Amino acid sequence: MKFVLIPGAGGAAWIWHRIVPLVELGGHEVIAVDLPGDDARAGLRDYADLVLHAIGPRRDVVLVAQSMGGFTAPLVCGRAPVSRLVFVNAMIPRPGETAAEWGRNTGSAEARTEAADRGGWGRDFDPHTYFLHDVPEAVLRGAPPPRAQADRAMQEPCDFERWPDVPIHVVAGADDRLFPLDFQRRVARDRLGKEVEVIPGGHLAALSHPGELARVLLGGQAV
Repeated sequence: MKFVLIPGAGGAAWIWHRIVPLVELGGHEVIAVDLPGDDARAGLRDYADLVLHAIGPRRDVVLVAQSMGGFTAPLVCGRAPVSRLVFVNAMIPRPGETAAEWGRNTGSAEARTEAADRGGWGRDFDPHTYFLHDVPEAVLRGAPPPRAQADRAMQEPCDFERWPDVPIHVVAGADDRLFPLDFQRRVARDRLGKEVEVIPGGHLAALSHPGELARVLLGGQAV
């Protein structure tokens, strides 16, 4: 199989660096795409073009989208031979929706603060509390500088007509603080009619629990 991995806000392919070798061990080709999330000139169409360039002539691609990568994925599916689509703690758009609208339309901020009150961590967003709380310190020592997400891609409509007629899987981290599990379950049901597959880990489960996520991507195959 050929796996193409789309990162979330900021666009750093590095978030997949613990997943890539695990999936390759199964004899599969894996491409983690780096996107110019901090480039104010780049929008969703530019992101999709870069993913399509990475796919090239490959067929039967498994497309994996993390977080805001969910807004790039449907634009790719309409132009490439994707055989399976996997969302990982992802924003699942409706046709024509922007990423900025998504938060308001889904009530994500309210879900996040309610989960914070239940869990006892701060409501105010900071990367360590909401992204890195379960990522090992040894992994963080190798992290590149964080990239801010430029606004253009947040404001650009996700211009697709329908989801592809292929299997779509929604994977959610049990300890995701940004998009809490009950919130992800509701959005997946409302927007795709799908139930989520729950794995351990927070929003960046690819960094904190790569083995569990790799097994899901490989359909339960041990890694």
